Amino acid sequence: MVKIRPAGPDNVLAIAELLDELDRFYGAPQSEPLHERTVGIWDALFGLTPAAHGLLAWDGAELAGIASYSFLWPAAGVTRSLYVKELYVRQASRRKGVGALLMYELAKIAAAHKCSLMEWTTEPDNLDAQQFYMALGMELFTEKVFYRVSLSRVT
Repeated sequence: MVKIRPAGPDNVLAIAELLDELDRFYGAPQSEPLHERTVGIWDALFGLTPAAHGLLAWDGAELAGIASYSFLWPAAGVTRSLYVKELYVRQASRRKGVGALLMYELAKIAAAHKCSLMEWTTEPDNLDAQQFYMALGMELFTEKVFYRVSLSRVT
């Protein structure tokens, strides 16, 4: 049975291994050394100024999936939104309800923090993800244009 829990400091190594698989899923040729990866995860999730929160899906002792999220402000009026930066389920754990459990838990967290919105993006060619979100009853929002700049270009 899959259990969803917040990420804790003792999960850093398992998260690093899962994110390595995520990088390969997105076509990264290689990832940074394990030590650098674990330091970056620790800093992002548990450092002095955490950049994100993590939810982990455990199938017994196996880390089956992760959701990372942050709160954004303002959303509608003076409310906040929960932004899902990453939702990833290991290949071997897909189509077993793991992603749906993570999304449900994220919605509960958003409601508990009085968020008016929950938002995320997916790659245009990730049709499996788009079908997953549509199967959950999520609505495609096309009214915004997404921009990104590498900070190496502006610094």
